[in-house]
This record gives sequence, structure tokens and C-alpha cells, in this order.
Amino acid sequence: MGNRQQGIARVARSRKEARTTYDKMSRYYDFLAGSSELKYERIGLQNLNIQKGENVLEIGFGTGQCLPALAQLVGDSGTVYGIDISTGMLNSALGRMRKAGVLNRVKLVTGDGFNLPFKAHVFDVVFMSFTLELFDTPEIPVVLSECGRVLRKGGRIGVVAMSKKGSPSVMVNLYEWAHKMLPRYVDCRPIYVQEALRDANFSVVEGMVLSMWGLPVEIRVAQT
Repeated sequence: MGNRQQGIARVARSRKEARTTYDKMSRYYDFLAGSSELKYERIGLQNLNIQKGENVLEIGFGTGQCLPALAQLVGDSGTVYGIDISTGMLNSALGRMRKAGVLNRVKLVTGDGFNLPFKAHVFDVVFMSFTLELFDTPEIPVVLSECGRVLRKGGRIGVVAMSKKGSPSVMVNLYEWAHKMLPRYVDCRPIYVQEALRDANFSVVEGMVLSMWGLPVEIRVAQT
């Protein structure tokens, strides 16, 4: 792990606590955060340039906001897989898929990005939005290593996450304070996305840093 990653705030809550919290939040998560995150998720998907017939994995799909778009991008000849720690989120996502009419292209499971239940080299694309920063600092390299394992040679990974890149700001400091004081509910925090990808032996090919309510959001695309 690079020196910068060591400066990231730790995640204090357990996986069991995370699962319980997101199960409870699943019914109203879109109201709380979904609309704010959608703009950045769409940019992340656009930058990945997903093609018809590709197999795509989304880690931490939440209520499934990105899944209909992914299903449309891969078409009938492709498949979208999703994994999330929360059964409540999975049920919400299934309802969204039914309404969108794309259940035949989407396969969802409950599980952990820290230990992906997939064979090696089976996906063309892995996508994560506002998910990587939920993992504890020492776990981030493991999650990215798992992504590299399941990606085919030349496969792409897209990450959208809150970022520590740039000078510290009032909003970043405030968010990190809230993360420290309310670890079960403010369980994510800004991280160094580009550096984490490079440390995991990905080649970063595209990226940008935008602002969401004063919080930097890093959007990166990298290849194996």
C-alpha cells in the first residue's frame, strides 16, 4: 500500500453492521443519496465505453441505479452481474430490473467485493460507484486485486469514488469528522483512487475530478 493510502481514515464498523445498516436504508437510499450520485455514475459508465456482448460486473450495486443502463449497453448478447452485501439492496434492485424489463440480462447475488465468488478472467468490465471508499484502508488493495483476478486480459475497471485528491477543503474535513463520529452511518470517506489503482497494477487510462456538494469525486478508468 502506498504512503498516501496510509493517510486515509479507517473504517470502524464491521461487515455485519454494514449489512444491517444498508438493509434498513434500502427503502429510502435513493431519496437520501441516489439523485446526487447519478450524475457521476453516468459519466463513469460513459467513460468505460461498454460494448454489446460484453460481460460486466458491478460491485456494490445498491438499489440498482446503474443496472438498467448497463443492461442496455451490453445488449441481448451480453450479461450484467452484480454483487452487494445487502439483501435489502438486492431486493430493491430486483424491483427496479423488473420495471425496466431487463431481468433476463442481469444476475444479482449477495456477497462481498473483498472475496468475489467468480472464476478468474470472466469479465470484460468491472464497475464500482461510491463503493470502494466503503472498504477499510487495508482492504482496498485486496478488493482491487480481486477485480484484477476476475477481469480478462485487457479488461477495464471503472471507479467512481469520493476523493482526497487536491488540497484539503472544509467539506472534506467536515465529512471525515462525521465519518469518525458516526462510523455506522457515515461509513465511507474520501480516498486516493488513481493511486490505489496504480498500486494494484492497473494502468490508468482516463480520469477526472469533479465536485459534489463541495466534495471531490474522482472518476477513473483503468486496464489490466
